[in-house]
Amino acid sequence: MTLVSQSVCDTPDIEGDVGSNPRPARDHSRGQSLDRWMNNFRSSLWQSEPSISMSRLSRAIDIVGASLILLIALPFLCLLACLLAFDSPGPLFFIQRRIGRGGREFSCIKFRTMCKNADAALQQHLSNSSAARLEWARDQKLRADPRITRLGALVRKFSLDEFPQLINIIKGEMSLVGPRPIVASEISRYGGYFNAYCAVRPGLTGLWQVSGRNNVSYRRRVSIDCYYVRNKSVLLDMAILLRTGPAVLWAKGSY
Repeated sequence: MTLVSQSVCDTPDIEGDVGSNPRPARDHSRGQSLDRWMNNFRSSLWQSEPSISMSRLSRAIDIVGASLILLIALPFLCLLACLLAFDSPGPLFFIQRRIGRGGREFSCIKFRTMCKNADAALQQHLSNSSAARLEWARDQKLRADPRITRLGALVRKFSLDEFPQLINIIKGEMSLVGPRPIVASEISRYGGYFNAYCAVRPGLTGLWQVSGRNNVSYRRRVSIDCYYVRNKSVLLDMAILLRTGPAVLWAKGSY
């Protein structure tokens, strides 16, 4: 689907007030300068909100799509829940406060794929490894994460832990497609572009998911999220959904 891949490649990286290590903007031979592009984005963000009918259509797709997926996948999810419980006794779900549309927090649901003392395990690992501290500071993720259980590693690789977020979609807290939900500590990484993130519901999948995921820098992730918000449409959402299956199966950038 070149509709997605080529457009994202043409979107300039966001520099300056995103993340903790600002860099000067690079020159781009194609399109407008970065400053002009982002000024246009900011000035037109709220002017380009979808019509009421389009919003209702998008919401209807979310409700019907999430309900159908949940109904079809329910037997598999029950089996997966039993396997996860056997692999690591304890709470089945991991519920974390995330930032949603309008900056409002909501309880994001996932299958628990980490050990029960995850926070303590992470802090100990970070205190013992300078490389891990740098990786965590840069990406808020670790390729070799000591918190993840044996089965949890496989579940996370194929994004199966995110299936419970279908409930969040039905409740209206998330959408099938959108920026991935972030935690409060990640707000500073969006800098002046946090309002763009807040303009739409976070998604079960999104443009970042099908554009390399964790292989993409956080700075580039913010740029991709801004592009999605500026160009959000049912057609773009359908293109992303069609690319999600192959992206999950190939597990590119997933860990």
